[in-house]
Amino acid sequence: MSEAAGGVWRLRVHDELSSTSDLCRELAGQGEPEGLAVVALRQTKGRGSRGRAWDSPAGNLHLSVLLRPGEWARSAGQWALLTGVALWQTLADLAPIAAALRLKWPNDLLLDGRKLAGILIDNSVGASGRLDWVVVGIGVNLAHAPPLAGRATASLAELVVPPSPVAAAERLLVRLDEWRRVRQREGFEAIRAAWLAHGPPMDEPITLKLRDRLVEGVFAGLGDDGGLKLRTGGEVETFTTGDVLLATAVALRSKT
Repeated sequence: MSEAAGGVWRLRVHDELSSTSDLCRELAGQGEPEGLAVVALRQTKGRGSRGRAWDSPAGNLHLSVLLRPGEWARSAGQWALLTGVALWQTLADLAPIAAALRLKWPNDLLLDGRKLAGILIDNSVGASGRLDWVVVGIGVNLAHAPPLAGRATASLAELVVPPSPVAAAERLLVRLDEWRRVRQREGFEAIRAAWLAHGPPMDEPITLKLRDRLVEGVFAGLGDDGGLKLRTGGEVETFTTGDVLLATAVALRSKT
């Protein structure tokens, strides 16, 4: 393991870990202060959302950060949106692909409709109902685009020579800190506006997969808490959980 100063971040780089988020969770439980950032050059048990496996070959970015915002638990989902904005900006700076990059609620970044990066939020809530800690896990396909069932994937290497995982992490940590300070000064509304600028267009048809059903509607923005707003049957509903299915995934489901 190597450790380097990164402004407000304490960056630790490991050759291999089972999961950067699992290590951050463990250290958070032991009282580690916020500001820890962990990179693994390779993960053996990377995790995606809802327990899915995340293939983590060498050359891609596997980064997790530890925060202690001390906020009410309902704000946890906002950190995925803030991280998405920082991630969009980081990758748009690295390659001339801004027009092809699109944020997908709540935790993906797409390149021409294919998954380029994902964000995983873990948190612990204290007895007061406030967040004890938040761990933000970030995976970016820099050099490779491992296949995902039912999903098309992309890598930055399709367009440019990608940076090393450590160099990409350092760039992203700078952007994360910038957007954290924006949120502190201006509140979540500034994050919501930035996310909407790089998210789906208003009135785009969306299919949302909930645990027990599919909801079809059109995109109507984000709620005050970062929830997904869909217009369905003339009414606008706000959802705080669920998977937004891309057209390819919807087509696959219709054939089964």
